[in-house]
Amino acid sequence: MTTTQVSVKSKDHTKVEVSVSTYGAGRPVLLLHGGAGPQSMTGFAEQLAAAHRVNTLVPIHPGFGGTDRPSALTGIRALAELYNDLIDKLGLCEVTIIGNSIGGWLTAEIALLKSPRISDIVLIDAVGIEVPDHPVADFFSLTMDEVFRRSFHNPEPFRIDPSAMTPEAQAVAAGNRAALSAYAGESMSDPTLAARLSSLTVPTLVLWGASDHIVDVAYGRAYAQAVPTAHFELLTETGHSPQLETPAQVLKALNDKAPHRPGAAG
Repeated sequence: MTTTQVSVKSKDHTKVEVSVSTYGAGRPVLLLHGGAGPQSMTGFAEQLAAAHRVNTLVPIHPGFGGTDRPSALTGIRALAELYNDLIDKLGLCEVTIIGNSIGGWLTAEIALLKSPRISDIVLIDAVGIEVPDHPVADFFSLTMDEVFRRSFHNPEPFRIDPSAMTPEAQAVAAGNRAALSAYAGESMSDPTLAARLSSLTVPTLVLWGASDHIVDVAYGRAYAQAVPTAHFELLTETGHSPQLETPAQVLKALNDKAPHRPGAAG
C-alpha cells in the first residue's frame, strides 16, 4: 500500500489536497467511502486488489480522517467535480467506481458528469435519492448505539465505546460528522437526483444489505429502478456496509454480476 497527496481543484478553483491510498496493480478501481470514514474501505481495498488483481484507490474525502476541508467545498455535487478532476489528474482510464452510502451517492454524481474515463459503477447501499415512505434514517438524531444497530446485521464486532476513544480519535470522529453534514446535509438526499439518474448509460450494479436499517431494501430497489442500466442484487445477513461486514459477498457479486466487473478483460 502506498499513500500520496494529490493536488486537485474544486469547481470554484479552490486547491485541495486529497490523500489517496493505493493497493495492488492492474485496472483501476476507485473506492469511495461513506460516513463511516476511509477505514470502512481500506480492508476491502486490500481484499479486492488481491482477489481481482486490480489497482484499488481509496481517497479520503476532505474533512474525513483528520484531513482539512476548505469551507467552500460543500455538497456531493461539488465533491463529484473534485473527484472528476482527480481521475483526470491521475490519468485513470476504464475506471470502475464503487461507492458505499454517501460514497454511493458520490459515485452516481460522478457518473452523471459523463466522463469517458468511467467504465462502470457499483452502488453499495447508497443514499441520495428520495423515496416516498422510505426515508433515509435521521442519522444525526441517532445515538451511537442506534447507528450500529441500524447499520449492521450483527453489530457486536463493530461497536465502539465513545468514552474509550482517545482525544485524537474523538477529534477525528467529530470532523467526520461535520464533513458528512457539509456534504450530504441533514436529509442525506437530493430531490433532483432520482430523475437525473435516468440519463445514466454506464453499466451499474446496485448491491444492498438485507439488514440495512439506514436505507431499507425498498429504497435500494427504487435506486436501481431509477437507473436504466442497473442490475440489483440483495445481499443476505449484512447491513449498510457489506464491504465491511461481509466482504466475501461483495467480492462474489462483483465477480458474478457486475457488467464490467473489476479485472475483466477489455
